[in-house]
Amino acid sequence: MTFIDKDPATAIDLIKEGFETAGYICDRHIATSIYLSQKLDKPILVEGPPGVGKTELAKAASEILSAPLIRLQCYEGLDESKALYEWKYGKQLLYTQILKEKLGDLLEDAVGLEQSMEKLHQFGDSFYSEKFLEARPLLQALQSEEKTVLLIDEIDKSDHEFEAYLLEILSDYQISVPEIGTIKAKTKPLVFLTSNNSREMSDALKRRCLHLYIPFPDASLERRIIQTRVPELEENLRNQLVSFVQQLRTQDLKKLPAVSETIDWARTLMLLHADKLDVDLVRNTLNMLLKFEEDIDNMSSEVPKFIAVARKEFR
Repeated sequence: MTFIDKDPATAIDLIKEGFETAGYICDRHIATSIYLSQKLDKPILVEGPPGVGKTELAKAASEILSAPLIRLQCYEGLDESKALYEWKYGKQLLYTQILKEKLGDLLEDAVGLEQSMEKLHQFGDSFYSEKFLEARPLLQALQSEEKTVLLIDEIDKSDHEFEAYLLEILSDYQISVPEIGTIKAKTKPLVFLTSNNSREMSDALKRRCLHLYIPFPDASLERRIIQTRVPELEENLRNQLVSFVQQLRTQDLKKLPAVSETIDWARTLMLLHADKLDVDLVRNTLNMLLKFEEDIDNMSSEVPKFIAVARKEFR
């Protein structure tokens, strides 16, 4: 982002415009967080309900920067061997076999045990070296010569122990490998961590990050998002479907419809050549918005009322 070095107001406006060009509609709050992250060299912890665009934010940043996206999907039981690095044990064993075969040649001039040991110490300990290190996503981001976007997705699904592995990376952009030492980032990545708030993050992790909360969008912003992502959708239908979704989110549902599901519903209505909402159409496609049968059953009777409100708002 070459415009990061411009004055703050201009840089934030350019960031906002850049994301919109990439198809990601963001407000000034999000653009400011991106700007501060770059200026302060701090990761961004992005929290909010599922489906509001947290992962898409990192993808859009990757596109704007023309930087590779390195993604680590978190899950329960994730450890450093899958996230940071592990040793190439097969190649280490081959190295040991080759060393054993060549040992006689290496020590042929040595006299006695002490001299043999001294001669051995002249050779580097290649068994534990970077050539035998298998880089996983976190180490790949640190070793990259070019700018990357590192996405640590759904960090709240990982264990508390895994957070401890991240702290050194998040604060100093480096990792410590006991057998080798410290490996520092060649080029600091832009780091996003996302969380659906399924558990509370530790204070230590939060201190190292800028915090960004993305809520469900209001009607005006959601209309802009749908216009950007499904531009072929007729304006009146776009207005009605956003109004309908906004009403659904006021209900006591097991899972509120996400922005991604609003987009899917808009595409569904396009495929069905709809030009307005009607009761049968909505009931037949309600499963695009609601993912629990209980929610679908409870809302089915509310469909006529929601449609009437949507039509009244946008005649």
